[in-house]
Amino acid sequence: MGKFFAKTIATTVAVLVAAYILKGVYVDDILTALFVALVLGLLNSFVKPILILLTIPFTIVTLGLFLLVINIIIIKLAAGIVPGFSVDGWVAALLFSLVVSIVTAIIEALVGTGEDRRDRNR
Repeated sequence: MGKFFAKTIATTVAVLVAAYILKGVYVDDILTALFVALVLGLLNSFVKPILILLTIPFTIVTLGLFLLVINIIIIKLAAGIVPGFSVDGWVAALLFSLVVSIVTAIIEALVGTGEDRRDRNR
């Protein structure tokens, strides 16, 4: 459970950083960013695997680049679900997903999770 909260907080910070850096991405406040992080987590857990499964032929033909389109669709869905969060256009959604991924990875590498620390001590 602690890993879920750590990842959610890291994603919340990443959403705020991406909204600050990118033009065309708007987040009203920290609570909205937290809600965006939760919705993105749910969409990535439940909707994204279905989309990947349904688009396997496109993904194979494009050598995996179609997965970027799926990421954009997930971001646009989140923007449609969460009030106070908007992404203007497909390019902004792509850049948002890249920035969130990079910032989340950096935060998780710096902070780590409870499971990682326990594994190192064994």
